[in-house]
Amino acid sequence: MANSCLQLSGFLVSCVGWLGIVIAISTNDWVIMCKYGLNTCKKMDELEAKGPWAECVISTGLYHCYSLSQILELPAYIQTTRALMITGSILGLPAVAMILMSMPCISCGNEAQSSKNKRTVLGGVLVLVVALCGLVSTVWFPIGAHHERGLMSFGFSLYTGWVGSIFSLLGGCILTCCSSDSASSPRPYQDNNRFYYSKQGGGNPPDAASSNHAKSAHV
Repeated sequence: MANSCLQLSGFLVSCVGWLGIVIAISTNDWVIMCKYGLNTCKKMDELEAKGPWAECVISTGLYHCYSLSQILELPAYIQTTRALMITGSILGLPAVAMILMSMPCISCGNEAQSSKNKRTVLGGVLVLVVALCGLVSTVWFPIGAHHERGLMSFGFSLYTGWVGSIFSLLGGCILTCCSSDSASSPRPYQDNNRFYYSKQGGGNPPDAASSNHAKSAHV
């Protein structure tokens, strides 16, 4: 029961983390950039929000964005962030599907519990890869934006990416640890059963020998 609760908790935490990473890559409010003070940039309409896909100008009553479509001319940190976040978003789908199919309440024919445990471990490893992609992207992007232009503050999308990466890391650790423990726990019971059956099987030949001896004595 405790293992099932841990597996369910890891599944829910992983789903929340994966959704956070998907939301982060889908929005552009990653960093707020300005060369001057915040109030000065607002008055001069030079306050900008930048993400992996677009750069937006923020002013009073105006939020205008233009896409970063020239791939070959983009800095390395933007291209790396795109690649890692897309990879994490894609890997999250099979990871969630594998974990869902390995839940105790879902049965696929006469599948052994060891197969479910292996699938859960594989899903947990994929979730850890998703978390790693999110952490590298959300740390590298603001550093690169700060070196390229002035960085004023972090945006909503960056906080969402951080939270999603931490939740994915926590969920992947829970799934991997609880599944590996459950996979190794039934072995002593099976070993005891084997020893018990072999002991009983070893006791059968003396009974057969004693019955043959009784028959020969009767004759």
